[in-house]
Amino acid sequence: MVYAVVRAGGRQEKVSVGTIVTLDRIKAVAGGKIELHALLLVDGDKVTSDAASLAKVKVTAEVIGDLRGPKIIIQHYKNKTGFKRRMGFRAELTRVQVTEIK
Repeated sequence: MVYAVVRAGGRQEKVSVGTIVTLDRIKAVAGGKIELHALLLVDGDKVTSDAASLAKVKVTAEVIGDLRGPKIIIQHYKNKTGFKRRMGFRAELTRVQVTEIK
């Protein structure tokens, strides 16, 4: 089983070939290819974490499409002052599928 830990949008994701991952919005067209930076590579019993070796590793993914995350409601309230504020937030996301690890 070959898998890699990649850096994606300020987070780390464990991916293998065929894995679908949701990342922060990336400027890429649907059907386009992107490369993800590998932080760790596991190939059977062999674990690679050396920066020089990982520079040669390519994790390629295909962009499936853009989407928006669920709405998050943010409420601020201060007691005895009459201060209330309500805001909403929806994250801009991109869904990608890992096609190759080499």
